[in-house]
Amino acid sequence: MVSGMSVPLTLLGLLEREPSHGYDLKRDYDAFFGRGKPLPFGQVYATLARLARDGKVVIAVEPGDGPERKRYVITETGASEVNAWLVEPLEPEPHLQTVLFAKVVLALMLNRPAEEYLDTQRRAHLARMRELTEVKRGGNLVDALLADHGLFHLEADLRWIDTTVARLDALAKAVAR
Repeated sequence: MVSGMSVPLTLLGLLEREPSHGYDLKRDYDAFFGRGKPLPFGQVYATLARLARDGKVVIAVEPGDGPERKRYVITETGASEVNAWLVEPLEPEPHLQTVLFAKVVLALMLNRPAEEYLDTQRRAHLARMRELTEVKRGGNLVDALLADHGLFHLEADLRWIDTTVARLDALAKAVAR
């Protein structure tokens, strides 16, 4: 669910907390970061294999067979990478060329009802905001914070939609041939 979120670095961070089996890593990842989009077991084990190949984790094999018998332990290299990732700020993304902007400009260029499209988008945003507000009411702290993040972004989009609607005539002139 977390776009731009690095699964390998997140799994490394969970391993820095404590050595774990792949199953436990998947459970914790899904509980805190999956949000309705669980990480496939295949991706967990493929990622752990790459991390081991790259010297970021070592595998401690316990008696018995099967992947659940492998315990993954972060190495100094892995811990350094987690630390570097945590302290590095995310790239602020202004989204200067969003899909919605492209649709509005094309609608105007094609003499289609751009304002109707924006009204439809506003309704979709408001519906999603109602869903996220329900998540906040019934959820735990993690769910509430994630819902807030989504709500704040949707509110910014709504402000943009309103501003764009107010400027549609001027934008239509700007994009006309």
